[in-house]
Amino acid sequence: MRRATTLTLLLLLATLLLAACGREEPDTEQLGFYAFGTLVDLSLYPAGQYDVEAIGTAVQEELEILHTSWHAWEPGSLGRTNELLALQGEFSAPPSVLPLIERGREMEALSGGLFNPALGKLVAAWGFHQDEPQGPPPDDATLAKLLDAPPSMQDIERNGVRLRGTHPDLQLDFGGLAKGLAVERVLDLLAELGVEAAIFNAGGDLMTLGRPETRPWRVGIRHPNGGVLGSIELDGGEALFTSGDYERGYDWDGTRIHHVIDPRTGRPSQGIDSATVLHHDPALADAAATTLMIAGPEAWPEYARKMGIDHALVVLEDRIEATPALADRVQPGRDREPFVVRELP
Repeated sequence: MRRATTLTLLLLLATLLLAACGREEPDTEQLGFYAFGTLVDLSLYPAGQYDVEAIGTAVQEELEILHTSWHAWEPGSLGRTNELLALQGEFSAPPSVLPLIERGREMEALSGGLFNPALGKLVAAWGFHQDEPQGPPPDDATLAKLLDAPPSMQDIERNGVRLRGTHPDLQLDFGGLAKGLAVERVLDLLAELGVEAAIFNAGGDLMTLGRPETRPWRVGIRHPNGGVLGSIELDGGEALFTSGDYERGYDWDGTRIHHVIDPRTGRPSQGIDSATVLHHDPALADAAATTLMIAGPEAWPEYARKMGIDHALVVLEDRIEATPALADRVQPGRDREPFVVRELP
């Protein structure tokens, strides 16, 4: 009863907020709640066809299960997996963790190692394995030790459901991938529940299922400094993910410390404030957005090509750059400079 009451209140609140922001469409119904560590909202089309509260409850419960299983520092399936990997003996892996490991291997290979979920100890050293990240940042000696022959996803041996870690510093952290897989699961669940068309938004990362009969979905892309940098129309089955230095971080001695860590330097990435990727695979879009931030201003088009991404956009200190394919689809926001188009090599 408490969950139903809470969800009902959140449904009302989300609807009011969406209407106040001019985002509510008359042919859709909206619901919203807090899950997977962020605020999420869901628009369902057509209005009046679904048991909105039942759908909201099912989605919320699924996200709670995934969040508990995949959390990087709280007790759960991933935490237990990390404990067993550190022992470097063979064990039976929790089923919920195996998809993360397999996609993590794939993304590490596609990114040339820039996306490396095995570096959980490095992420923790910067203070990001807690709900409210804080300093102090690691000193040079700590970083040097963590970067001396660091672990990778290849340090996990798999034989069916049996795993074994082969590196003493191996610790998994699937930030930059888990949300993409969670969004994919939610879209599958909505289809199973008979939803015709929907857009699911988890803290600015989103994907569409189908589309309304007479129009596409239209969404905004956040600018790291606030406001909207542009808007884009989406068809069904498209995922839009953004990684930015504004998402999780803290200030230390006048410097912004953010959560996207470059495995080459062991420090927060530099040069790109945010990266946005459009793709039909939400897990790939999630990992690629993180990878492009790490790649930096000069190399990001090269890494987009390596990962099979042709719709990408990055925000630099003095300009916004985009691939030709995405530049053609994004309408820049009011008073925004035109995008600089970067060809893929």
